[in-house]
Amino acid sequence: MSASAIVMMLVAMLVIWGGLGLAVVSLIRHGAVEERAEHRRDL
Repeated sequence: MSASAIVMMLVAMLVIWGGLGLAVVSLIRHGAVEERAEHRRDL
């Protein structure tokens, strides 16, 4: 693989994992994860 292909692959992985991390942080901040956990305990 060429150097530019490796760099593009690393950038794409950072974008994907960064977006996933931001989504998780956003869900935790807004309490969606906690509300869901409490709902499951009530069942």
